[in-house]
Amino acid sequence: MKRRYLQRGDWQRIVHRNYRQLPIEDDFTGYIALLQMHEVTEPLKKKYGDKELCIVDAHYSWLQQLPFNEHFAVTTMFDQNGEVIQWYIDITNENGVENGRPYMDDLFLDIVVLPTGEVIQKDKDELAWALDKQLITQQQYELAYRTFHEVLALIEEGSFPYFDMSLVHRNRLANEVIT
Repeated sequence: MKRRYLQRGDWQRIVHRNYRQLPIEDDFTGYIALLQMHEVTEPLKKKYGDKELCIVDAHYSWLQQLPFNEHFAVTTMFDQNGEVIQWYIDITNENGVENGRPYMDDLFLDIVVLPTGEVIQKDKDELAWALDKQLITQQQYELAYRTFHEVLALIEEGSFPYFDMSLVHRNRLANEVIT
């Protein structure tokens, strides 16, 4: 399992950034965080089949939603114009706060949703590898797949609320971040 902090302070690719986090108890109970990237050493591009998406560059931002009562976290990636590039859903064992820093314990399995509605399932092989190497338990493996299928079902039904919340949360935090 990988513990990942929302601040991503160890990410050397980002030369100049603003970061803001806020605990909330309205749409959900948890944290929202906005990472604004003003200067990067180089863009980061991801390839999904024949599609290549730039997900990190100067003036891009990532909104992270970390609900405490769920086993996933959602990162909405925005380009320099504020347009959604993708939603990235990490399946997690636990979401919490340690020394004032929100974190997720990542269970390797991921879902990417593009603005076109295309859904990409990722890292099933990493989850199997983690179980084989005893980095996770059988119960965590089962939790990951149960959560994965629940989230996919909500996406297919059009009832996964985090997509609609992402713009509201981003705007809420962007207005509070000094650039």
